[in-house]
Amino acid sequence: MILLQLTADPATTTTVTQESLSVFDLAVKGGIMMIPLALMWVGAIYLFIERLLTINKANIEAEPFMAKVKELVLKNDITGAKMLCAQSGTPVARMIEKGISRIGSPLKNIEASIENVGKLEIFKLEKNLSTLATIAGAAPMIGFLGTVMGMISSFMAIAQQEGAIGPKILADGIYVAMITTVAGLIVGIMAYLAYNYLVTRVAKIIHKMEYTTIDFIDLLQEPK
Repeated sequence: MILLQLTADPATTTTVTQESLSVFDLAVKGGIMMIPLALMWVGAIYLFIERLLTINKANIEAEPFMAKVKELVLKNDITGAKMLCAQSGTPVARMIEKGISRIGSPLKNIEASIENVGKLEIFKLEKNLSTLATIAGAAPMIGFLGTVMGMISSFMAIAQQEGAIGPKILADGIYVAMITTVAGLIVGIMAYLAYNYLVTRVAKIIHKMEYTTIDFIDLLQEPK
């Protein structure tokens, strides 16, 4: 009877260890270019929240507001109409308040006054949106720049190695260099989506401002 014993050869036993890296560890491995990307990410979030709160505050239902304004103006209660606009504190209300304060002037002067206030209000609504758009465009480029710098450093280190170069050394250098590209794309995509969402919201408010202005001018042209 022959007893066969199978023994595992330690030399041929493969032990696979999987290194789990946290997001912070990956960010650290990304190098110095992760710092501006992190600042852009924080800046994009801040600008989005700040602009969103401002836009939400500026957005009102124009029809109920104008119905109250019409009622007061037709009653010749100019002071009450001004107080209603002041209490609203929105771009539409400030435009109408300017027009109410010019009642009695030529219609062209009233339109010009309302238009000037409207331009100022639009400027306030669009404040810092260009910065968000800049982040959306610059973040991927900065991420790609970090990748190129990382690849250069990796190949320089490989060139200084003597003998055969293992695939692990090459792979480690490449994946570390690619981290900044991924980070740049994430920041850029987030900022791009946030920018387009805010621009759409601002466009809706501008439409309300234009509609309300036309409605107010029509009110002044109604026969007494």
